[in-house]
Amino acid sequence: MPGSARSGRKTPGAGAPPPLTGTAAGAGETGAPTRTGHHNAPIRSPDRCNGPVTAPPDDCLARNEWICGAYLSTRRQVLFDAVVQHLQLTFLSVLIGLIIALPLAVLARRWRWVAGPVLAGTTILYTIPSLAMFSLLLPLYGLSAGLVVAGLVLYSLTLLVRNLLAGLRAVPEETRQAARGLGHGPVRLLLTVELPLALPAAMAGLRIATVSAVSLVTVGAIVGFGGLGNLIYSGMNTYFKAQVLTASVLCVLIAVAADLLLLGVQRLITPWARADRA
Repeated sequence: MPGSARSGRKTPGAGAPPPLTGTAAGAGETGAPTRTGHHNAPIRSPDRCNGPVTAPPDDCLARNEWICGAYLSTRRQVLFDAVVQHLQLTFLSVLIGLIIALPLAVLARRWRWVAGPVLAGTTILYTIPSLAMFSLLLPLYGLSAGLVVAGLVLYSLTLLVRNLLAGLRAVPEETRQAARGLGHGPVRLLLTVELPLALPAAMAGLRIATVSAVSLVTVGAIVGFGGLGNLIYSGMNTYFKAQVLTASVLCVLIAVAADLLLLGVQRLITPWARADRA
């Protein structure tokens, strides 16, 4: 029957597999053939699936490594300027602190009722957090290096006053009486007898105050005057590993070098202390 003949006739492509096309979607710019159809997903090139393979950069700065010689060679001037500023802030703060602490210790030694308020005041200053200290001094000094120096001076007073006072009190009373018997007045007694004998304790306090100042200078980075602290602060914000590690190591080296230098000076100016230990 015509109807049955038409029903048994196959339409072209009814059961045949989908054709291959060279420009089908997903072939990409390579023109690789893909098979399309309702039940078959496009077959993609392995290179297109995995992406291009690139070699790691040869520069340690580009790889952001902790130890990088290229950082030292390309940032010499930046590191030198930061070290100079760090040393300047440390030296000025310790020097001014020593100039203020010496008369305070002498007054506390001369009049015992002065010792209590002086020691209590300097101790209270030392307990103030560094950020709070800089904030309290900000109206007076503004965002300047003087703000950092003033804060470090106040912190150094506790260590310097206590050690100077301990050294002056350690001078034997018999020594003072013998010096007065030789005609020494108060000023001469202080300069030629008391202070030389108090040098070991005073130098110990000076060494501690100097090392503390080296570490506290880095906090000045919050106002832009922190020496190596500026590099540490900016390096941590950008996760610049080589800068953070290099600046931190330089801070440690400065502290160790300053302590060893002051220890050598102490041995030179107090030869009797070496003889006593021997």
